[in-house]
Amino acid sequence: MPPVADAIPADPGRRLLGIEVGLVLALSYGAAGVSAAIDLLQGLIVTHQPLTQQAAVVAAPAAPQAWLDIAYQLVDIATTLAPVLLVAYLLVRSGESVAAIGIDGTRPAEDTRWSLGLAALVGAVGLGFLFAAKWLGINRNIIVGGGANRWWDVVLLVGQAAKTAIGEEVIVCAYLLHRMRQLGWSDQRSLAAASLVRGSYHLYQGFGGAAANLVLGLFFGRIFQKRGRVLPLVCAHFLIDAVAFVGYVFLKDHVSWLP
Repeated sequence: MPPVADAIPADPGRRLLGIEVGLVLALSYGAAGVSAAIDLLQGLIVTHQPLTQQAAVVAAPAAPQAWLDIAYQLVDIATTLAPVLLVAYLLVRSGESVAAIGIDGTRPAEDTRWSLGLAALVGAVGLGFLFAAKWLGINRNIIVGGGANRWWDVVLLVGQAAKTAIGEEVIVCAYLLHRMRQLGWSDQRSLAAASLVRGSYHLYQGFGGAAANLVLGLFFGRIFQKRGRVLPLVCAHFLIDAVAFVGYVFLKDHVSWLP
């Protein structure tokens, strides 16, 4: 009788790949998209409040006790990254590795240039989107965490930024586009689907946040399809969120122009 590992084919076939993609999304950002849509509808239909009078928390709020705060946020980070580890396992299980989606150290200088360039470009455009959405009344009031009053708050905010960057880019951008190509989808169809998923779980911010992230999904997704490397996208996303999260909590009480 052959060993169990030898009895499992390296190529799972399109049907099983499709099931795999559905399960990964159900455990991660697909479920988050459904929850965000329901939350937005509840705010509009049940409470009857305009979006500009509703709040959206984009990083975990601080708990009253220090140990609860740290424990809550560490668990949040770990549970968000668990599907990323699942994706890495599934890639290896199918005879590939994370290098198939561009996670390796083979191009450090090139990846650094792309990371910094994309962070600067997307950060500037994203800030413009944020102000435009606020002015148009299509976004909720965005609240980042519960402040930065203790030394570990900045560390936790940076951790939240890393969690978001790794989870979104590895799963929604790289893994999803990679598997859709293996399923025989065209690049255009795959890009549209992945971008809609990205926009859906940002509905908790309002229609403006969803639209902005749909556009970001199209932009980042096309770069991944052309270059096959997600590592620069992860680093760029991390830099954008880390600066935004930490900058917001330190500036919000000192400047009047922040939404």
